[in-house]
Amino acid sequence: MSHETQLSHTAKAADDPVLTAYRKSIDNIDAAIIHMLAERFRITQAVGEYKAKVTLPPADPAREQRQIERLRKLSEEADLDPEFSEKFLRFIIDEVIRHHEKAREI
Repeated sequence: MSHETQLSHTAKAADDPVLTAYRKSIDNIDAAIIHMLAERFRITQAVGEYKAKVTLPPADPAREQRQIERLRKLSEEADLDPEFSEKFLRFIIDEVIRHHEKAREI
């Protein structure tokens, strides 16, 4: 596809009210996800600081497994791919553990 054709399609998409409405909804959802992740990480940071203070390990594999199982079930109920959900949660858990390990260094 030529550059001019791509620009033409882009211009048409920008003028399409249905597509614009869908994209606005997606943008709103993305913003909500970011705010929810920020709040989740604020809470897990407090958990990490607490664990460091009372000398608990940064990771809790049993809880992680329970969370993954719970989220997989919720994903199935919501008609969302459980494999995707598990990968997403695993990414978050790994990041939280990394933060908890850093909290021990302080």
